[in-house]
Amino acid sequence: MYFCGKIMDIKMDIKELYAIYQQHLVITTDSRDCPEGSIFIALKGDSFDGNQFAVQALDKGCAVAIVSDEQVFNGYHGNKQMVLVPDTLQTFKDMAREHRRRFNIPVVGITGTNGKTTTKELVREVLSQRYHVMATEGNYNNDIGVPKTLFRLNADHEIAVVEMGASHPGDIKTLAEAAEPTCGLITNVGKAHLQGFGSLEGVIHTKGELYDNLASREGSVIFVNADNEHLMGILPEGVKSIRYGRNADGKQLDVLGEIIACDPFLRLRWRAGEGPWHEVTTRLIGSYNLDNALAAVTVGLHFGVSPDMICRALENYVPSNNRSQLTETGRNHLIVDAYNANPTSMAAALDNFSLMQVAPKMAILGEMRELGASSREEHVRLVEKLKACPFDTVWLVGDEFMEIECPYRKFADVDQVKAAIAADCPTGQFILIKGSNGIRLFQLPELL
Repeated sequence: MYFCGKIMDIKMDIKELYAIYQQHLVITTDSRDCPEGSIFIALKGDSFDGNQFAVQALDKGCAVAIVSDEQVFNGYHGNKQMVLVPDTLQTFKDMAREHRRRFNIPVVGITGTNGKTTTKELVREVLSQRYHVMATEGNYNNDIGVPKTLFRLNADHEIAVVEMGASHPGDIKTLAEAAEPTCGLITNVGKAHLQGFGSLEGVIHTKGELYDNLASREGSVIFVNADNEHLMGILPEGVKSIRYGRNADGKQLDVLGEIIACDPFLRLRWRAGEGPWHEVTTRLIGSYNLDNALAAVTVGLHFGVSPDMICRALENYVPSNNRSQLTETGRNHLIVDAYNANPTSMAAALDNFSLMQVAPKMAILGEMRELGASSREEHVRLVEKLKACPFDTVWLVGDEFMEIECPYRKFADVDQVKAAIAADCPTGQFILIKGSNGIRLFQLPELL
């Protein structure tokens, strides 16, 4: 029986904790889901404390509970194991890293302000043409989602693709320390989560923590968009970089790509070095997705996926989860990009919608969250940008828009929009729906 009588030094005892995991092989962080014989990790957040549910988790079937509350630990007199640690979240990440080290396979780390989930999906699709791939599910890319992803690794997997998200400085550092990627890429950097990062420079520094992690290990590879001056500016010396981009401009590119058309789906062509061009018709909406596709091409070529397989993967990928989806209803054509929004992604979406040769155009835009002190300024800038866009109708949703003088129709929340849709019944429109997830515009497509 494992001795659980004191707070442990995790650096010394993580192998012992992992040995407990090997006896059970199932971890849960939710006391409502306690498979028989599993391990419950009592995570603690701003609005919840899993320590308070540890005994309940043991009663419901868990064999072990890992807690950080000494009172809970000292007060437990049951017949199952309870382990006391200083920090359950750090323990979770440390155990996940120990698990990841059991597999001597390439791990592709992906982060960035915009496009990281789409890029992760495209990379997974491309690599799956040749390998058995374990990839992050959905957007489980935070300090809880990444450990859960790593624990999904098993002996059948040949490559892992791990998405890492961040909202505060240091987030990517700790996630990369758990995942220990052998190669990786940053999709881009832009104005998002400014409330947590403080500035664009804070975003760049935090995303660059992936580069720092890769630079710390011999043999690492960085896939980098050579068109992005921010990324090129923080590229570490002494690390192999494989570069992709939209146009040569005298740059040395390993993979070159060009847009053929967006009508409305992205059609592109790419080539490796001076090799032949390969044309692809994707099911992606938005010229900005060229960078995401080129990242997947570059990763695929590095791992020996043939050009034909790469093209087939890009052609077959269908976006989901409200990310640049084109949906045709009985009344309208919808471009649904309602999962997330920040100044960078919003500008890209508006530019793309402006270029699309369709009519009439309607935009339903939700406010951009987590911009901190810059929020008012960024929303004013968005309204000014809209004035130059060739849209027939614009609806703005959220409190941030209500005090801004503009010629557009404004709504306090999504419920008001629903009432307007019921009353006006928009028909025959091409409608862009974009906003932060918290504004809940994802509820609108079924009404349009």
